[in-house]
Amino acid sequence: MRRRRTIYHNDARHSYLWYFEPPMRLEDAWIPIDEVAGTAVDTFSYCVERGDGMFYPTKVGKMFSVEDGKAQSAHNYEWRAAACMLSLMERGLDPLQVLIDRAHEHGMDFIADLRLQRLGLMYPESELENGGGGWAEERVRDLKFDILHELVTEYPTQGVELDFTAAFGGGKYFYFADGGTPENTATMTEWVRRVSEMVRSRPEAPGVVGARIFPTEKGNLDQGLDVRTWLNEGLLDFVVPVAYIYTVLDPNMPFDWVVGPAHESGASVYGFLQHHLQDEVVGANGRLFPNLEHFRAAAANYWEKGVDGLYTWMMDWPLGDAERNILTMIGSPELVRGKDKLYAVSRSYDGAERFDYRHHLPYDLCPPLPTAAHTIPFTIADDIAAEDSRVGETKLRIYLSNVVAGDRFKVALNGRSLADETMRRVWKKNRDAYPHTNQRNHWLEFDLVDIVPHKGENLLEVSLESRPEGLTGNVTIAEVEVEVRHNPYPAGLE
Repeated sequence: MRRRRTIYHNDARHSYLWYFEPPMRLEDAWIPIDEVAGTAVDTFSYCVERGDGMFYPTKVGKMFSVEDGKAQSAHNYEWRAAACMLSLMERGLDPLQVLIDRAHEHGMDFIADLRLQRLGLMYPESELENGGGGWAEERVRDLKFDILHELVTEYPTQGVELDFTAAFGGGKYFYFADGGTPENTATMTEWVRRVSEMVRSRPEAPGVVGARIFPTEKGNLDQGLDVRTWLNEGLLDFVVPVAYIYTVLDPNMPFDWVVGPAHESGASVYGFLQHHLQDEVVGANGRLFPNLEHFRAAAANYWEKGVDGLYTWMMDWPLGDAERNILTMIGSPELVRGKDKLYAVSRSYDGAERFDYRHHLPYDLCPPLPTAAHTIPFTIADDIAAEDSRVGETKLRIYLSNVVAGDRFKVALNGRSLADETMRRVWKKNRDAYPHTNQRNHWLEFDLVDIVPHKGENLLEVSLESRPEGLTGNVTIAEVEVEVRHNPYPAGLE
């Protein structure tokens, strides 16, 4: 049955166990729950393992950075994590149970998230041929199943999240050496059937089964993940389209294909709001967190796609008033409707393209001139041209690098030239994290009055028409954003 949820995920490490010193106070152990309590978050997702160990006293696998009952690591943050967990256990407290109990005290559901990458160092080498292996090995599948069984029968979780997207490694395929062959796909589907039956038939109460999946259907099928069949068979209660390694907020994430099949099966779809506006994976020299207006834009687009709730993680930590405001706002589509938004077009990353998650930026406009137009699709949820629209201002910004004031461009929106709209060149200044920072790059900023984006998908076309004599290099379209500002009253007086 479909259900509205607002989910926050903690990976147990980067905003939790890495930072505290042993012995761990109970107040510190509660922080992942307490910092989101009182917002719209009603479901807490917790990553219970890294590839080299579990973040709780498992009876099935290996506990993270613990050897012979003692913390053991060459890295201070890993040693701290293990020592903190052990300090709780010495007082008779299970680190996982502490979080579950605290979530329930705050009225939150607790979902245990299990990464499904190859086993790596999680288990003793004697248990698997050649150390950790791929999913073609039955023992690999059995060990993952046993962990999930432990999580839903030994702990009062509300269910599990099968995280297929936290997939690492240098090869093309993450689970099977030869990818999504019919045999491999059938093997994975049978494993999902087995997990689904187990979780839903536990003695105390049926648990929910969710799955993090890649954003495109092809990206899943290439890895042997037949999500459509899982949904058609009713094996999942929810899906979360996301690319774990692509940490940039993408208001145009292409997950439309899964919404219909999920809803037809009674499963929910939760839109994943990533936590960076820029970071190293898309070529930036540093990290920049989205603001409230960026989150509003992505949230609005996701609600328009038909999601049943929103999901985020790894926000700027420790969470402050700004982050808690965002976590309240994403709880309802009404809280983003009619509010200011910044729709930012995301940049490409080779790692994401490995599973068919592609983007249209950056793009080089290369001589000879004039260049062919580069088309950049983007989606917005606001109906700017509606008669009752309260949008007071719409700006389109195109950020260009290796550019000078003498360059001339042709820009069109949905086939209509923007030549007659007011345009100014605006230096980007301190927010320039991209290459060629010494070349005074700038935005082309358009005030859109007569030609505005329409609700849904739009097409922006940009070409380089001419350059000053002697300037022969490429111009790079690095970023595109649309800013939508609302007024409290409708336009005009009648």
